[in-house]
Amino acid sequence: MASMLCASIYGVSSIKTEGAIIYILGESYLRSKQYGKNHYASSYVPTLWHKTGKIQKERCVMMSSPHHNLEHVYKVNNGGFTCQETQRRYDIVKATSKHSFEYGPQFQDTKSISEAVKNEFDIFYRFIRPYTAIPAAMAVTSVSLLAIQKLSDLSPIFFIGWFKLLVASFFMNVFHCGFNQMCDIEIDKINKPHLPLASGEWSYTKSVIVVASSLFLCFFLAWIEGSWPLFWGFLAAATLTAVYSVDLPLMRWKKSALLAATNIISNAALVGPLGYYFHMQTRVFNRPATFPRPLIFCVAILSLYFLVVSLFKDIPDTEGDKEYGVQSLSVILGRKRVFWICISLLQMAYGGTILAGAASPFLWSKLATGLGHGILALTVWYRSKSVDLKSNDSIQSFYKFIWKLISVELFLIPLFR
Repeated sequence: MASMLCASIYGVSSIKTEGAIIYILGESYLRSKQYGKNHYASSYVPTLWHKTGKIQKERCVMMSSPHHNLEHVYKVNNGGFTCQETQRRYDIVKATSKHSFEYGPQFQDTKSISEAVKNEFDIFYRFIRPYTAIPAAMAVTSVSLLAIQKLSDLSPIFFIGWFKLLVASFFMNVFHCGFNQMCDIEIDKINKPHLPLASGEWSYTKSVIVVASSLFLCFFLAWIEGSWPLFWGFLAAATLTAVYSVDLPLMRWKKSALLAATNIISNAALVGPLGYYFHMQTRVFNRPATFPRPLIFCVAILSLYFLVVSLFKDIPDTEGDKEYGVQSLSVILGRKRVFWICISLLQMAYGGTILAGAASPFLWSKLATGLGHGILALTVWYRSKSVDLKSNDSIQSFYKFIWKLISVELFLIPLFR
């Protein structure tokens, strides 16, 4: 009974030690049998039972000092062994016991490291605002496809150039989102307390390192490619981001509704698409710079979308903007009016796009543009009816829905010809 109790306490380590002791007993039994071959076998059984019971009692003492009592167990059972054999077997059992005791902490350390890495990834995921990163990646793809003039252009050269551009644009998006959060920590504590800097999950120093590294990598990749359109596009985008966010004289354009809209449209609808398109046209395909009809359509429709984004993003931030003196249109006109202005602008954009698509010389372009934007117009109208303007969560959900609309639009843009 005492042996069973001790085994349940020791777990794996005790089982391994018991196995080693049974091995020793077995070998001791063989040696003893040979040693006492002139004796009756029955005379040995009580001796073996006596020794086994003595060992079981010794195992219960091991709870207080396992390594010391292992030596004692060997001393009890070393009959028939030489000193060197006893020491060698003791070293084996000691090493096995030590390994079994250390397994638990090692497993726990591995698990804690895995959880720490997962937590850091989650923080970085929220830091880069993924609902903006995905449309940014789609914008690169959409504008790159505008440079395709014939099917033979879909070659390895195109895909390699597209992938490099995708990586560079990802780092620029990290810079945009991170830099804006670094300049708005106090406001975000009121409006967006879940963000890593506002919640204190990330330090300001770590954010500076991530943002500065991302900006450096943008320019480094543009320099490696030898692409001046991409280099100047990144420089203009970084400058506009700084002008929008930094609280210095003649800067911090986000305080004014008109200047904020101008900044966002210039950055997202002009500088980005034009830089990406001319990079693919001149650097990847080695063609002269042109300004075709699909590119004009792309700039026009994206300008309307990002005008809506610049107005709508301030609707859930009204409380914090009032406290810090930011005169957004939502503060001036109220949430409800700005919301329906945004819905009206989207419907106007879809109506104009359907008319522009109807003028295309290609039937497939007419159908894709007209049918696609007709579905989007109905979806926006239906979705807008369910928004609760008194709930920031409901408004924020619709704001993310607008970014999904932009993603769909970026899929439709290359179909306009």
